Amino acid sequence: MSRPEFHEPPAAPDGAGQLTASLALAPTALCEALLGFVEHSHALLAVKEIANGRYAFVNAGMAELLGRPAHEIAGLADADLMEAGQWTALRAADQSAAAQQNAQISEHRIERSGVRREFSVYRRVLAPADAGAARYLCSIWAEQTAARQKDAQLRRALEQIETQQRESEAQQHTAVDGDLRDTETGLYQRVHFEDQLRREVDLSLREHREFALVSITLDPLSDKAAALGSAARARILEALGRLLRSNTRAMDASCRVDDEHFAVLLSGVGLATAHSRMEGLRRQCATQIVMLEGTEIGFTVSMGVSSFPHTAHTQDELLRASAVALAEARRRGGNHVTLASIRFEPE
Repeated sequence: MSRPEFHEPPAAPDGAGQLTASLALAPTALCEALLGFVEHSHALLAVKEIANGRYAFVNAGMAELLGRPAHEIAGLADADLMEAGQWTALRAADQSAAAQQNAQISEHRIERSGVRREFSVYRRVLAPADAGAARYLCSIWAEQTAARQKDAQLRRALEQIETQQRESEAQQHTAVDGDLRDTETGLYQRVHFEDQLRREVDLSLREHREFALVSITLDPLSDKAAALGSAARARILEALGRLLRSNTRAMDASCRVDDEHFAVLLSGVGLATAHSRMEGLRRQCATQIVMLEGTEIGFTVSMGVSSFPHTAHTQDELLRASAVALAEARRRGGNHVTLASIRFEPE
């Protein structure tokens, strides 16, 4: 028996043609195998006319999606079977694939009877046997609904875990932060002030940057406020703490050093800027309205501002400089911001 002769078509054969020829398969063998695979994998198969988008063939899965028996779908277009928002997107994807030589893959969401399904759709023009103009477009639909739902569930679970972790960390931070804060004013306590001051000094020495230290004390209360006793003082301390917190940045630190004294560390701020900011704070304190039992009471503060390294070269010198400046502010009658003297090194 003579061996069959294989002749090259005018154009280079595609992968399916090469496989059919090299294995001497019947012309329909590979098509039948692929159709069997489509059915086995529960994929949806449709063949449409390129010119008008009408269905020439659908398998059972595609017929189920379109909601009609397969024999009733032949000759219909998507416009006859779907709402405008869905069929127009399909028609545009079909036309785009028909204009290409290679296969195209696109994603589509189809809603039928209130159920939304998601598909990855493979489209390719079917070459005619006579090598003429292509008439049909084949599309194979692989459903992704379950996989996408699992992915979405996994993302939600991961997001929930991350949210819980953030909330747990925030609670831990709040608990630690709360242990460091004074209950009356909401300001950091002395231990935090001392730690922050050491860090600022180390940072200044290492990076040659400046920072300011402000020592603050309440001026003697008015007779009206004093007559209201400890309740008035507590209300004033609460107002002062609120003003100090609102006038400092996250990188700064507002602290209650002891019962009578407060301190503010202004990171990366020079003497002039610190004076300007504290002068604004002083005015806010002097105009702050505090109410207690229907009585309006007010308060003022005195401040001493020093800076590192302009008014002091060591931590102890800085503390003394701000204390001296504070004493001078009080000597002037209170409700005053005084700057520490700048040190000049002998040449």
